[in-house]
Amino acid sequence: MREVRGRRDELREFLMSRRARVTPGAAGLPEGGGRRRTPGLRREEVAVLAGVGASWYQWLEQGREISVSPQVLDAVARVLRLSHAERRHLYLLAGLNPPVPEVESGRKDMCEGLRRLIDTWMPYPAHIMDQYYNCVLYNDAAAMVLGMRPDTTQNCVVDFFTDPLYRARSKSWERNARTVVAQFRAACSAAPRDEGFQEVLRRLEAEAGEEFARLWAERDVEDAGQVRKELEHPLAGLLCVESTALKVPARPDLTIVLHTPLDEANTAAKLAWLASPEGRRGAMYPVAG
Repeated sequence: MREVRGRRDELREFLMSRRARVTPGAAGLPEGGGRRRTPGLRREEVAVLAGVGASWYQWLEQGREISVSPQVLDAVARVLRLSHAERRHLYLLAGLNPPVPEVESGRKDMCEGLRRLIDTWMPYPAHIMDQYYNCVLYNDAAAMVLGMRPDTTQNCVVDFFTDPLYRARSKSWERNARTVVAQFRAACSAAPRDEGFQEVLRRLEAEAGEEFARLWAERDVEDAGQVRKELEHPLAGLLCVESTALKVPARPDLTIVLHTPLDEANTAAKLAWLASPEGRRGAMYPVAG
C-alpha cells in the first residue's frame, strides 16, 4: 500500500512539473493579457487539449484510483510535450504497461560514441546489432576472431547458421544454436507484426535450412544475456569467451555485444597477441578455417 501511495504522489508531482513547463502559446492557446496565477498550463487547459473531462484530469493529477487507458495517457503526453522516456514514465506511474521504447530524434547520432566504446574494448571482440540482429558496427577483434566481414549477410542470426567460416571455428555451435534461436524468438515476440522481423525469418527459412526450422519449431524463448563461446582460431588455437548483450536505454533499437575472455586456454593473452602487429601480420596470410 505504501508503494502505491508513493507512486501516486510521484504521479501528481510529475504531472504538475510537466504542466508548468508548457506555455499556452506552445500548446496552441492564446497567451491572454491577464496575469496567470501559475506558470504553464492550467489543469482545465490540459483537459480541453487532451479531450478529457476537467474533473477526470484533476483526479489523475491527484493520483486517485480511476480508470486510465493508453489512448488517454497518450493524449495527455502529447499536450504536455513529453519525451519518449517521460511518456514511458507516465505509463508506469499510472500503473500501465509502458509502450515499446522509441529512439529520441536527438539520440540517433549516438553511433560514433558507441563506435568508440567497442574500439576501446579491443583486443576483445565486440559488435553492435539492431533490433533485427543486423550488424551495425564491429571492432577489429570481432573481424579477426568471429570472422565478421563485409561479404557475409551482416545479420547475426542468418550468419550464425550460414557462414561457413564461423561454423568451422565454433566448437560450441551445436550447444549455442538453441540459445540463439530462443533469444531471436523472444525479440520477435515483442513485435509480432513487424515486417523487419518477418523479413529475417523469411531469409532464415530460405537459407538456414532444416537446422533452424527444427529449433524454431520447438518454440523456446530466452532473454538475451550471457553465452559461453568456444572457438578454434587458425592462428591462436582454442579461445574461450563469454558474450554479454547490453542495452542502451537511449538507443533501445541497438544491442551491444561484448566478448570477455574466460580464464581458460590462455584466452586473454591470445586475443592480445591477435591484435598485436605480429598477430595482424599473421592474419594477412590466413590459415584455412
